[in-house]
Amino acid sequence: MTLVDIEVGLRQQRGTLDLQEIVESAARFLEDASALEIIRWAAATFGDRLCLTASMSDALLIDLVSRVKPGVDVLFIDTGYHFAETIGTRDAVQQVYDVNVIDVKPSRTVAEQERDLGPRLFGRNPDLCCYLRKVEPLNRALEPYLAWVSGIRRDEAVTRAGVKVVEWDAKRQMVKINPIARWTQEDVDNYMADNGVLINPLHYDNYPSIGCAPCTRQVAPGEDPRSGRWAGMGKTECGLHI
Repeated sequence: MTLVDIEVGLRQQRGTLDLQEIVESAARFLEDASALEIIRWAAATFGDRLCLTASMSDALLIDLVSRVKPGVDVLFIDTGYHFAETIGTRDAVQQVYDVNVIDVKPSRTVAEQERDLGPRLFGRNPDLCCYLRKVEPLNRALEPYLAWVSGIRRDEAVTRAGVKVVEWDAKRQMVKINPIARWTQEDVDNYMADNGVLINPLHYDNYPSIGCAPCTRQVAPGEDPRSGRWAGMGKTECGLHI
């Protein structure tokens, strides 16, 4: 099977194909491909049924994908708990890059959630809070698409060590593309410096991994970059990627 076969196959009806088998073939073919090559394959295969998600920690993935697919839909989950700097980065992205930023909002505002479930749910039940404010809204927003592009990398956490550059998202029954899965932090830093990529200013204040403000703290030199997320809660993932 060639990449052309894969692209043709994925354009056919879902009911006539084993999409998981096709995804596995693409993952093998593209494992050693560059990030841009992986994105070109995804754009040619899925067209307007392709989107990407962005946390607005930086615009690296946005920069990469918009080079191949200008005007691509960028889903930003506006949890209601973001740092002002994160919202500012989102606004800057809309001005700098040729993309269509779509704000994805939970079904309840923060005030409505506190009314219904009590205050500070993020501290009492962070898994439920993440589900209500991140996972469920994204699941809803992804419904019109066949595939989504994620910026997760294998070196970020043990839970991400096995991600493939193309994989089947069984929970959402769609294709997930991780074009920088093989990149190291050095690769990321070099690309952003070489290309002038927008970055959330919190990175310059010892926030190497940025999530919702109540659940993100500064990280001391030498600490794991993700140790500032859900510190002391025994939690390492919000649920979007597991």
